Amino acid sequence: MVDWNKEVKLSDLIGRKQKEELNDPAEASILDEVQPAAEMSPSPGSTPAAPVAVSPAPPVPPAPAQATAGLIPEPEPRIEPELEPEVEIPAGESVPWYKRELSFGSKPKGAKKPKAEKRPKQPKQPKQPKQKKVKQPKEERVPFYKRELSFGGKKADGPKATKAPKSKSQKGSTPSKQLKRVTGLKIGGSQLAAARIHNNGVPELVQVARQELEPGVIVGGELRDPDALSSALKDFFKHHKLPRQGVRLGIANNRIGVRIFELSGIDDVKQLENAVRFRAHEALPIPLEEAMIDWQILDEWEDEEGGITRRILLVVAYRDLLDRYVEACKKAGIKLVGIDLEAFALLRAIAEPQPAEAGPTSAAIVVVAVGHDRSTFAVSDGRVCEFTRVLDWGGANLNVAIARELDIAPSEAESIKRALSLTKPDTPEGLTDDQARRAREGIQRQLQSFARELVSSLQFYQKQANSLGIGEIVLTGGTAHLHGLAEELQTLIGVSVRPGDPLARVKVGKKIKDAEQVGSLAIAIGLGIED
Repeated sequence: MVDWNKEVKLSDLIGRKQKEELNDPAEASILDEVQPAAEMSPSPGSTPAAPVAVSPAPPVPPAPAQATAGLIPEPEPRIEPELEPEVEIPAGESVPWYKRELSFGSKPKGAKKPKAEKRPKQPKQPKQPKQKKVKQPKEERVPFYKRELSFGGKKADGPKATKAPKSKSQKGSTPSKQLKRVTGLKIGGSQLAAARIHNNGVPELVQVARQELEPGVIVGGELRDPDALSSALKDFFKHHKLPRQGVRLGIANNRIGVRIFELSGIDDVKQLENAVRFRAHEALPIPLEEAMIDWQILDEWEDEEGGITRRILLVVAYRDLLDRYVEACKKAGIKLVGIDLEAFALLRAIAEPQPAEAGPTSAAIVVVAVGHDRSTFAVSDGRVCEFTRVLDWGGANLNVAIARELDIAPSEAESIKRALSLTKPDTPEGLTDDQARRAREGIQRQLQSFARELVSSLQFYQKQANSLGIGEIVLTGGTAHLHGLAEELQTLIGVSVRPGDPLARVKVGKKIKDAEQVGSLAIAIGLGIED
């Protein structure tokens, strides 16, 4: 027992406790194996005891103040800074991972904001009746192929201020924008022909193509089977790899009228246009709503009384004639940039137009393109086409004449026609001398009818006012290569006749291998040339 009235040291308590508890040797051996839970450092004057596990001591009654006052000094009071009370965060409810919402980088949804109080709805005001919009009448858009034909000529711009005589102009004072690459397309009675021209300085012929056309599709310049033509054009452009854009189509038909006349005493522009439309009935007697009209001023001068006289070129065509060709091209995927008369294209290919400063010419140039069943007749004063006509005569007439004389099919006569000569009594291979003579005589009889057609057209032209004398006749086309044709016609007509060169105005590209076979492509080449 401890006498609490005596001075008690902590080491005595520990040592006594150890001695009291270790009386049992069995317990001592067990305690030696147990590691101490806490190590106590003995005070400096006592013998250090072995580390032991300290069991909780019995509660010690408080000692009297007199006994403890001299032993342990009271610690000085420390002033601790007051800590702010921690805000307790409510523990979130643990949710299993498989019940959590998937998140792919988006921000977690925050607490919903309290909804603002809804304002009381105001009574709706009665809607005013909407005013109906008055639609402005739109201008009717006319397709380009239904507009009036335009050949680059100048229209009247009102009365001229100057009174000096004016010289002729080829295409008007304001030239139209030239196309760099144009494909001329000629649709004949027996074949399709195309020529690609690059207009960069000197026109360059870069590609030519020809393909036979089935009989009956085109008859006399009239399109009889649009579906067959559309199918043929598709195959033609695909087989020869021709571009389907930038294509200019040529037409030639007796249902197209070209006239040159003079008008004087009219200064107002609208009155002049009405007067030209009135004269259109003379060129082609059809209703104006069924016609396509184009005109240009060739020349104008002042008369003795001070009035202005104008010389005008008028072109009138049937609208339905052009519509059928345009629809066939559209079905074939061909985008046309224009439609031109074959006569105008023919003149562009053969000779370059003379400038207005060169003055008037003394003689007209006549160009004739001899086709399969038709021939295009065009007269030029060196600047513009003054007269044109389509003759119902072609190379097929000569084939029929040979077939009749030799009692063969017209298709077999084509090779004989190319081998014959009208100036030399040669006998082609496969024919007897008598057969060659009879075939030659049949050709000459047919040429007499052709010469009469040419003379009739020349006389009709020269009956017009201010017409010129005939200088020469130039022949083009496949039949123009017949040996002795030009000489035979010159003898029959009495006017100089010569074969024309359709390559006179163009530079032949490297891909054109056989330039001699381009003679029948004069119209297609002229359609591609931009002047």
